[in-house]
Amino acid sequence: MEFVQSLLPTIQHLGVWGYWVVFLFSFFESLAFIGFLIPGATAVVVFGFLSSQGYLHLGDLIWFAAFGAVLGDGISYYLGTKGTRFFKHENRLLKISHLETAQEFFKKHGNKSIFLGRFVGPLRAIVPFVAGLSKMNIKIFLFWNILSGFVWAIVHLLLGYFFGGALGAIEAWTGRLSIFLGGLTLLLFVIWFLTKKGHLFLNFVKSVSRSIGGAIARNPDVHKLFITYPRFFRFIRERVGRDNFSGLPLTVFGIASLYVFLLFVGLTQDVLSADPIVAADIRLANLFYVFRDTELIKFFLFVTVLGKIQIVLFFALISSVIFWLWKKRIYIATLWLTLSGTLLFVFMGKLLVHRARPSGLIPYYHESSLSFPSGHSAMAMALYGFFVYFLWRQLGKWKYKTTVLFIGSALIVLIGLSRMYLGVHFLSDVLGGYLIGLMWLIIGITLTEWYVHQEKKVATYASSKKIKFISAFFIGIGLVFYIIYAAHYKPPLNTYEQSTTIETGISPVDIFSGNLSKSSEGLLGNPQEPFNFIIIAKNPEELMSIFADAGWYVADEPDITSLARTVKAAILKQPYENAPVTPSFWNATVHDFAFEKPTELNTVRQRHHIRIWQTHIQTLDGKFIYIGTASFDNGLKWFVTHNISPRIDTEREFLFTDLNKTGLLLHVEKIQFVDPVLGKNSAGEQFFTDGKAYLLYLK
Repeated sequence: MEFVQSLLPTIQHLGVWGYWVVFLFSFFESLAFIGFLIPGATAVVVFGFLSSQGYLHLGDLIWFAAFGAVLGDGISYYLGTKGTRFFKHENRLLKISHLETAQEFFKKHGNKSIFLGRFVGPLRAIVPFVAGLSKMNIKIFLFWNILSGFVWAIVHLLLGYFFGGALGAIEAWTGRLSIFLGGLTLLLFVIWFLTKKGHLFLNFVKSVSRSIGGAIARNPDVHKLFITYPRFFRFIRERVGRDNFSGLPLTVFGIASLYVFLLFVGLTQDVLSADPIVAADIRLANLFYVFRDTELIKFFLFVTVLGKIQIVLFFALISSVIFWLWKKRIYIATLWLTLSGTLLFVFMGKLLVHRARPSGLIPYYHESSLSFPSGHSAMAMALYGFFVYFLWRQLGKWKYKTTVLFIGSALIVLIGLSRMYLGVHFLSDVLGGYLIGLMWLIIGITLTEWYVHQEKKVATYASSKKIKFISAFFIGIGLVFYIIYAAHYKPPLNTYEQSTTIETGISPVDIFSGNLSKSSEGLLGNPQEPFNFIIIAKNPEELMSIFADAGWYVADEPDITSLARTVKAAILKQPYENAPVTPSFWNATVHDFAFEKPTELNTVRQRHHIRIWQTHIQTLDGKFIYIGTASFDNGLKWFVTHNISPRIDTEREFLFTDLNKTGLLLHVEKIQFVDPVLGKNSAGEQFFTDGKAYLLYLK
């Protein structure tokens, strides 16, 4: 790295030749064997850093780096196709058998090796050569070569672009990238392993467990305990025995069911005692409301219908018919028991807790029933969980079992998420519904397994084509019914109107003498930056007018479009004066307005901004009271939120100066609003303030 730093002043003045230098580094690092000597990845990261300083264009660098990497791998592949002449039977190192093994490997795993090998230093210069030796299909090679070349170039250039401010850490970050890719590879391997070899692993674990258990049982000291306490160990042996269902299977099911029930009891107690989860419920509901999008509303309405009792009962009826046709009639009884128990517990939970639904503007449509627990979530867990269990038991191959498990789990999660996104349930409602559905699902599975074990040998049933056709016909009817029902589902929309404001004759500062917080809040209600502005204005239009005159912009609402535009502006260093501001809370609600002003750099990475809440409290002369907290964003954090400058008082004075220049302030006071504070916000960013705030009356 010292060598790179010594070359930095020269590289900065290369101008257009810098692009060709990147091309050469990428090209030679990808050449067979030569690439071991070329630090191409580090050089590309350095040029990404230079792009962040304005010396080179990032988009052009990506093309040059990617083309060099692709061309280098292409030549290595070509050289590999000509290298078979070096392999001979009598050669101890380059044997024909080695070549045949490599050819078989690339026939099975060549595409993954080309892609992943690009990111692993020791393999980058040799994998394409071996691909050529193995006569890998040229079309497949070119596809993965081009794809990996562009991904490699983008990743390394962006690594330098975003983290290049600390040039001495580039090598460390390159190492972390390798660790990340290694971890990603490991995760993919685990998923593949569970899908392909999971049953073999479970058999291995069972074998080892039996061996360990046998060794413990043969221990002399343990044998003495068996003789001393025969009844206790007989009871334990019966509970973990595998010969009868009343042994280990019933023990596992019983413990699982009891554990889920206790979780539900604990969650219910938290809701009744207004535990911190309730504070998170309200703020999370407000946050979902802020991110509500028209297209996502349509999607989640389509999803949430899957948990409605009409759809659940119709699917259960169709399933019962199919179970009857296939002579799986035990599943009919246990399915309806699972659904009935779930419905009963949901009804009892609603009566016990008697929790009201989210109110105000949060619900997208009106629901008349009580909130805790969520019936949709409970029925989703019970019904679709039962379907997953049934298919898991019927399917033979492990990969089919895991696929059904993942699809079923995703569907259940989406149904619960739809209830929160549409604003008709809190998070704890959904979790409570899941726990009730899971408890009764375990009970249903337990009874089914008990029956199967009692039968000892279950007769197989060879279905005819006619039965299969009838089953498919009923499944089709279910899907058509669901699509038609969802397409015509028009729930009564929420017609809530903003509550009437309260007139008060007290000072704007005195409104905080009650339970109102003097600072913004995190998701759990923890205090963050104290307010440093109290603004008295006739209406929101007047508030926006003074900020516009001061040269400040109204921040866009955070949605998919604005967030995507923010990411693009951050990467390409384009201006976006109306970039959305990370949501913050006060009195459990998200801020009503946000204003920002770019710095001389004019990027979303760095900006002045203020979040403002409308208190809905009016003075006697009919003016509204607004409160706000101003701070300065001096960089991105995790590419999700911003770092703030800890000196929030400096930002307070900067904003006041801008507002004062407009000539629209009628009266100004600077008051000691809170005691001096040294704290942290929800992102862990530290701040400090003298606790003073400006009280501004607009003309």
